[in-house]
Amino acid sequence: MVAVNELLTNAVRHGGGLGRVALWCADDSVVCEVSDEGRGLPEAAPDRPVRPATTQPGGWGLWLAEELTDTFTLITGNGGTTVRISSRVSLREP
Repeated sequence: MVAVNELLTNAVRHGGGLGRVALWCADDSVVCEVSDEGRGLPEAAPDRPVRPATTQPGGWGLWLAEELTDTFTLITGNGGTTVRISSRVSLREP
């Protein structure tokens, strides 16, 4: 839940406030995809989120989302950013 909150917060703060959220089950995982319509990340941004300095007040969202989930995919460009995360869960009833 924390990872999803971080992605939604980023979409609102940095993506112009417009976007899409999708949530679904796939095999043994719950998948969440958040897309925004912002300017995308700078070209110099690394492929994977880097842990910010502990003294830095911002920049933790993508790093936390990757750390807290099993898979993390980031696609960014001039038309916006899409992040897809998934976490394995037990979907079978006891």
